[in-house]
Amino acid sequence: MKIIFAGTPEFAAVALEALHAAGFEIPLVLTQPDRPAGRGMQLHASAVKQFALAHDIPVAQPISLRLDGKYPEVAAEAHALLKATPHDVMVVAAYGLILPQSVLDIPPRGCINIHASLLPRWRGAAPIHRAIESGDAETGVTIMQMELGLDTGPMLAMQRLPIAADDTTASLHDKLATLGGEMIVQTLRQMEQGDLHAVPQPEGANYAAKILKEEATLDFTQSAEQLARKIRAFNPFPGAAATCDGTLIKFWHAEALPASNQLLPGQVIAANPHDGVIVACGDGALRVTELQKPGGKRLSAVEFLKGFALEDKRFQ
Repeated sequence: MKIIFAGTPEFAAVALEALHAAGFEIPLVLTQPDRPAGRGMQLHASAVKQFALAHDIPVAQPISLRLDGKYPEVAAEAHALLKATPHDVMVVAAYGLILPQSVLDIPPRGCINIHASLLPRWRGAAPIHRAIESGDAETGVTIMQMELGLDTGPMLAMQRLPIAADDTTASLHDKLATLGGEMIVQTLRQMEQGDLHAVPQPEGANYAAKILKEEATLDFTQSAEQLARKIRAFNPFPGAAATCDGTLIKFWHAEALPASNQLLPGQVIAANPHDGVIVACGDGALRVTELQKPGGKRLSAVEFLKGFALEDKRFQ
């Protein structure tokens, strides 16, 4: 079976690697254009492009696939390339570009998507973040047949995965990426054997909106449980943060503590080597175990306090 693969970040690269290792022929990879990154803002290739080039797989990086969009000539070239490339199916994982109907119609056996949630829960851009932030007990991966709607297509496979109490978006991402790679290989094997059955998604969908940097600010009037989940959900991006004495401090790891106190939300209850950093919340208290100043490294609470006094301070 010949596969065109469309994806961009590490989540997608894991799936591409699994397909390649399983022996599927991959005549073409689509990925987003190189983006500036790092302090020098130099152009960097996506994780998918890096893997493809390392394994001599042709790569295309159209800025758009919409024939009626801002770049119709680019889109037309991409359509022509897809039609000229012999393939059976297109596999899509975190590609980042919308596939119009004109693209969905090209592969003889359609386009199949790897989505990091238990659809129809958490359709959209940030399913891993939102599952942790909302306190979900489990998540998983759904393989679906793509259609024009956002993650609305019929489901071909689903596997569940518990969310551990200490899972961050980073750790859960890696587990789901590995699971997605295993599942797409299995799904395509079933397709080859004619043993694949699509099931419509049930009612009750909700959407995982894209994570905005503005969401990173912690509101200590919320409960400690809510804030601890948010810190895990926003690790590694965008990094939950609060301001103390005009300095923006990022919180990377924390745990909720039961506490009944009369202190104002954001007030530091303790800041010492024995207790670490404990902050009053609307309900309960938050023990912060890893923090970071602007331009500094992530530090344990003990190490952080050696260079930044928090005793009797208040986070805003």
